[in-house]
Amino acid sequence: MTPTCGLAGASPAHSAYGPRPAVEAAAERLRAAGHRVWTPDLFDGWTTGSVEEGMAKRDEIGKDELLRRAILAAAPYSERGLVYAGFSLGASVAQTLALGDEKARGLLLLHGTSDLAPNASVEELPVQLHVAEPDPFETDDWLSAWYLQMRRAGADVEIHRYRGAGHLYTDPELPDWDEEAAGRTWSVALAFLEDLEDGA
Repeated sequence: MTPTCGLAGASPAHSAYGPRPAVEAAAERLRAAGHRVWTPDLFDGWTTGSVEEGMAKRDEIGKDELLRRAILAAAPYSERGLVYAGFSLGASVAQTLALGDEKARGLLLLHGTSDLAPNASVEELPVQLHVAEPDPFETDDWLSAWYLQMRRAGADVEIHRYRGAGHLYTDPELPDWDEEAAGRTWSVALAFLEDLEDGA
């Protein structure tokens, strides 16, 4: 998901599982904390309970088309200065959008990251990542390289790891669900968004 949150608005993007109930539940959690939130649907309502089917759907649509859909969803609000957010696949989409939007106010990544364009550059963009430890999709070596690349690009990055949690541990309807890790994640993430509002 590619969410955008914050004082002006946030929009979380869904994972490869599609726009499942957990996405809207996350949006409601953020709205209850006073944020404006939009939840783009990159899969046209399609959902699955299988990561393999989700990845096949991602490949069927294609990376360029997913980005196009995400850009169109964010465009009506981007002038306000968005906080981009996303879950797993949606986190990679959110990262790409935030690094390409000079008005972006922050980036909240849950369960995922993406590679960076060689010329990626931002001005102290606040970034917060929450990821399982270990995570088969976000290995230690990858995260170390990603962190250094983000720092070189100018981002202000913090990483939070959750030992023993499954990859998509914030979705209570998936086997990865970890109630304690999810609770800690949302507590830290909401504080991050509040700090962004205070600095606006």
